[in-house]
Amino acid sequence: MNPPANITDPLVLFMPSGKRGRFPKGTTVLDAARQLGVYVESVCGGRATCGRCQVVVQEGNFAKHKIVSSNDHISAFGAKEERYARVRGLADGRRLSCSSAIEGDLVIDVPQDTVINAQVIRKAAIDRVIERNPAVQLCYVEVDEPDMHKPLGDLDRLKAMLERDWGWKDPLVSQHLLPSVQKILRKGEWGVTAAIHRDMDLSRPTIIALWPGLHNEAYGIACDIGSTTIAMHLVSLLSGRIVASSGAPNPQIRFGEDLMSRVSYVMMNPDGQEAMTSAVRGAINELTAKVCAEGGVSPDDVLDAVFVANPIMHHLFLGIDPTELGQAPFALAVSGAVHTWGSELGLKINEGARVYLLPCIAGHVGADAAGATLSEAPYKQDRMMLLVDVGTNAEIVLGNRDRVVAASSPTGPAFEGAEISSGQRAAPGAIERVRIDAETLEPRFRIIGSDRWSDEDGFAADAERLGITGICGSAIIEVVAEMFLSGVISEDGVIDGALAARSPRIFQSGRTFSYLLHDGTPRITVTQNDVRAIQLAKSALYAGVKLLMEKQGVTSVDTIRFAGAFGSFIDPKYAMVLGLIPDCDLAEVKAVGNAAGTGALMALLNRGHRREIEEVVRRIEKIETALEPNFQQLFVNAMAIPNKVDPFAKLAEQVSLPPRKLLSDEASAGDAAPRRRSREERAARRGRG
Repeated sequence: MNPPANITDPLVLFMPSGKRGRFPKGTTVLDAARQLGVYVESVCGGRATCGRCQVVVQEGNFAKHKIVSSNDHISAFGAKEERYARVRGLADGRRLSCSSAIEGDLVIDVPQDTVINAQVIRKAAIDRVIERNPAVQLCYVEVDEPDMHKPLGDLDRLKAMLERDWGWKDPLVSQHLLPSVQKILRKGEWGVTAAIHRDMDLSRPTIIALWPGLHNEAYGIACDIGSTTIAMHLVSLLSGRIVASSGAPNPQIRFGEDLMSRVSYVMMNPDGQEAMTSAVRGAINELTAKVCAEGGVSPDDVLDAVFVANPIMHHLFLGIDPTELGQAPFALAVSGAVHTWGSELGLKINEGARVYLLPCIAGHVGADAAGATLSEAPYKQDRMMLLVDVGTNAEIVLGNRDRVVAASSPTGPAFEGAEISSGQRAAPGAIERVRIDAETLEPRFRIIGSDRWSDEDGFAADAERLGITGICGSAIIEVVAEMFLSGVISEDGVIDGALAARSPRIFQSGRTFSYLLHDGTPRITVTQNDVRAIQLAKSALYAGVKLLMEKQGVTSVDTIRFAGAFGSFIDPKYAMVLGLIPDCDLAEVKAVGNAAGTGALMALLNRGHRREIEEVVRRIEKIETALEPNFQQLFVNAMAIPNKVDPFAKLAEQVSLPPRKLLSDEASAGDAAPRRRSREERAARRGRG
């Protein structure tokens, strides 16, 4: 039994899980991680011999968490660590958590290369046929040998053959090729393959790579840099085949879970922007190496790369200070498409490889939203389509072929578990589906890694193997919606304390009540604060959607598309019960996976799609929710489940909604309505901040 935490004990935050707690000085980092349910592998049982429990102390002022983290706040190297470092080697900045003691406030990063049961990356390519028209073409030519009577340089004779055989007139040449042209020509016995890049029809072509002899390998990467996850596809530019797909956590999460926290980190730490730029580029290089290894491809054969990202990730990847995006008027440094070289961004692919970033729509509606828009094409629809990418900052696009409008809403990281007491990211052992019996109030659930429900035979063995570790995003939505449908919470989101007499699942916790989802280790509960966090997040999203509907002059939408990794695992019924999305025929609500990544894939394989989305983005009308006077009232209305004003008639045809029941102050055990209303209004006024 661990002693209760003292408010004066050091505060320790683990990344990328986001779990935190206070621990007495002298507690090992490994013990702290285990107490919080953070997975840190240790095979040797804390003897400092396996080296699998490595961690990194992050230094800096983490304002959101009120933590100043420093290597001075952890014990000095001891004999065990020194021995391990001497015998096995320990990378700079790494510590063995089993031998490192907490001496002050810390932010601890658990490197993903030490984790076997790492986060499940839920971003995958959508299977669709994309017509090929890539910006890179391979051209084999046989060059005339030197002739003393025709003193034309080797490179000039190469250019002449490219024009004669392929029609490429006077191409530019990447500087890095100039010193090696003669060696390559002679090695190939005057037969060489040139990679020609031309994005726009009127631009001059460029020779970006050159190989001796016939070379028939050309690849590109399509990458979605999410605030939580980076997803990448390695694609053959010659066939359009996706060779490998993979994903990894965005290491920037250690600087802040949400986007504004990262901007704050840049503002408060002089080297913050450089640190985050370096972190994301390093992760992209690691991911590139991984997909190349999986596909049996040399990174030198990667000749083109397309990226999408939200505006802050976009700027940090390019090495741009994102501070202006943290305050009105949320000015982008660059909003149009970006054309650059991989070498300029430190990418470990072919030195001549080109990079293209899709345009950003607005200050908080980024290139990822542009990619999703390209993928789902609301601008080609006759019906009114709502496209929603749910993340720490939800991006919303609404429209049809006549008009398209877009906005963002500050949902925060609650849907990803960061503000939920038992919340966590999607990983084996996390609860991902929840059902609650309306009569007994008993729950049943499923965990990631098992196909069985908790009341089915064989689940106990799966749980023993995987553990039951917390609640991931899809389950957070389901459990709150199920609590509403079963009467555990009222329309206004208050847990009904009177039900404690009916079920031990409802128990008092301070001045409010909580719901016990799993009575194990760890004990997983849904608290009143958890419900409030979800209400605030869903209200921000719904209010943003309603603003766009008002701009379009419509009271309903015809079809809804959930984009993003998180959206792929949201059950549309529960999203609507919660009031996350507007009333719609459930058959018209579909998850479209990583639509932003699909848009990047389309732009990689067909340069015509680049021109298409550039033109579409110029026509999209951008709505800034923080400046809309009606946003606050829409936000407050959306705090109710599903909504205080909107009837959700189509949902009621398919789901039995409970009668409206607003609990009194007495029933809510002190969770007073006036105080709650004030919190809602403050959150609405804060808007993006």
